[in-house]
Amino acid sequence: MNLPDWIKIGKYDKKEYLKTLNIINENKLTTVCLEANCPNRYECFANGTATFMILGDVCTRNCRYCNIKKGQPKALDPTEPEKISVAIKKMGLKYAVVTCVTRDDLPDGGADQFAKTIKTIKKNNPGCRMEVLISDLQGNWQALKKIIKAKPDVINHNLEAVKDIFALVRPKGNYKLSLKLLKKIKEFAPEIKTKSGFMLGLGENDKQIAETLNDLKKGGCDIVTIGQYLQPSPQHFAVKKYYNPEEFKRIESIAKKIGIKHVSAGPLVRSSYQANIMYK
Repeated sequence: MNLPDWIKIGKYDKKEYLKTLNIINENKLTTVCLEANCPNRYECFANGTATFMILGDVCTRNCRYCNIKKGQPKALDPTEPEKISVAIKKMGLKYAVVTCVTRDDLPDGGADQFAKTIKTIKKNNPGCRMEVLISDLQGNWQALKKIIKAKPDVINHNLEAVKDIFALVRPKGNYKLSLKLLKKIKEFAPEIKTKSGFMLGLGENDKQIAETLNDLKKGGCDIVTIGQYLQPSPQHFAVKKYYNPEEFKRIESIAKKIGIKHVSAGPLVRSSYQANIMYK
């Protein structure tokens, strides 16, 4: 299936793009922008932003839409928090986003590393707001409390797909557990904004989209992102449909009518894309 005209990379400042890329490479950092082959990486890097990824670059799960490497991860790098903090200072970020690979091999799912990263960034970059995109932690609520105690401004956990398709593309995930995680964040720390997102084009219908949006609303989710799924390779889950910009506007309107406070929907919308703008 060929890409439609509305899904294309716009113009970007190559000099600024390379400047950000050099900071990432010099500090030996991993970003989801590069690992997941995100189509927005050129624009984001050119604007001096990036989404850092901790806990290594190998995921223990095998989601059928994801381009991140799968397998047996290496030991944690204790220098990750400091290296990311240095890069954030060099980039002059006032809003930083840190995500991760899923680490089911770790007892706390990497929560301690998340907490250290948040604290180090805040210590070395006063005034910088922090958004973290975490795994489901396999329902380890004590691990979740470690992350909450570090006081990020936003905790994101993506559903990635509507309820009826979730198990098909995320065989090691659990839809109900993901929703419960978002609810637990609000239960433990109502002041922290919660965020989630999912992709379209996996075979869902309007009824299923609305059901998932209602589930997120019931879970107290403050921010929702909805974007188009793009198949990373022929071996990944196939795209069933490309939604046009008008369809995304209609779905964004549905989400707002349901009561989601902040919604961003569009072909190239991703969970971390323009995250600083979504934070209100």
